Amino acid sequence: MKQKITIAITGLNNTDNPGPGVPVIRSIRESQAFDARIIGLAYENLEPGIYMEGMVDKTYQIPYPSSGKEAVMERIMYIHEKENLDIIFPNFDAELFTFMLLEDELKEKGIHMLLPTREQFEEREKANLDKFGKKYDIKVPKSKAIANLNDISTIEDDFDFPVLVKGKFYDAFVAYNTEQIKTHYNKISAKWGVPVIIQEFIKGAEVNMVALGDGNGNTIGAVPMRKQYITDKGKAWGGIVIQDENLMKITRTLIRNTHWKGGMELEMILTSKGEYYLIEINPRLPAWVYLAVGAGQNLPEAMVKLALGQEVEPYDKFKAGTMFIRYAYDMIGDIKDFEKLSIFGEL
Repeated sequence: MKQKITIAITGLNNTDNPGPGVPVIRSIRESQAFDARIIGLAYENLEPGIYMEGMVDKTYQIPYPSSGKEAVMERIMYIHEKENLDIIFPNFDAELFTFMLLEDELKEKGIHMLLPTREQFEEREKANLDKFGKKYDIKVPKSKAIANLNDISTIEDDFDFPVLVKGKFYDAFVAYNTEQIKTHYNKISAKWGVPVIIQEFIKGAEVNMVALGDGNGNTIGAVPMRKQYITDKGKAWGGIVIQDENLMKITRTLIRNTHWKGGMELEMILTSKGEYYLIEINPRLPAWVYLAVGAGQNLPEAMVKLALGQEVEPYDKFKAGTMFIRYAYDMIGDIKDFEKLSIFGEL
């Protein structure tokens, strides 16, 4: 008998910059352990996951984290009273800190989450990547956080072009001169705030790892992927599971040393010399996590079990050569549904 649970999930934006919400839902729908009622938590009323058939059982709009933790908590409590939530499954970097602040309070209400600790979240931030690399003995590109346009004039003294210009949460652009850095800086800082990170450009093949840590240093699952097709936003639109023992060793060592709790994505560059550089750690499951499910590791299901305090046997294998390809699909809907969500905040 499957366990009946109610799970609230964010990240329903399944566009050219997709969130992890829809693949997480697909993974949980395929679970052999849970019969889940899925509650969508949406920030915008045009997030495709709201309207996709078979995805969510009901959707509620929630306030942006910038509204403050009190506003988020008030809305979550309203939803909890109606839905009796067992788990909240956040999927955006920008919302994680707010949910971390609310974690203990939500647990008292019977709502469970599996999130990194605040220390884990903060030490792997892009602005702290240099320190992170030294602390855990892993190669990282040289980087510098800048908070105003005047700092850009010193970039040529510290870096060779091209460089990467990154937002503290999302977005990354290649710049070939200081004028391009200024353009990207203005665009990123207006959207995500400061600091903006300048990072050394490492030439090589991009390989990514999705992994799950139990918080005690154990790796519950890990699947490496090489991007086959990349969008202009740097997002994988196609990828293939690879066999890479060195990358597996790096991942297990990192999880053991950090005692990472929850899902993570390691973005790595493999150089022509066979060296691995960690360019980013995303503190949650990536939008391509369903590839891991296809390869034999249902990491979202395992995360739900860990959140509920259940024992989870680590995955010991996956099927290399498993591929994914994203595609665009035109859904037909009714304006009445859009109006309901816009007016009442529920659908």
